[in-house]
Amino acid sequence: MVAAGEWRDYGISHLKDVAVFSVFRRSAENPIYRIEKRPKLRQKQGLYAIIGMDGQILKRGHDLKTVLRILDKKLIRSVT
Repeated sequence: MVAAGEWRDYGISHLKDVAVFSVFRRSAENPIYRIEKRPKLRQKQGLYAIIGMDGQILKRGHDLKTVLRILDKKLIRSVT
């Protein structure tokens, strides 16, 4: 998505209990999406979560491929 020009920048963080992939519209802003992997939630809500700019959890699940589908839906725009 960075190569396509939809996202301008991204960042990867590895903390003690979570790995985070952040997507930025511009590199000086807060991330528009955060994709988190939390191994402690493996048996409960699922390893993966997509979190929006406002901190709201958009999708959570056990399979990364199914969790990432929400981003495809968000990027569909109508052409007028």
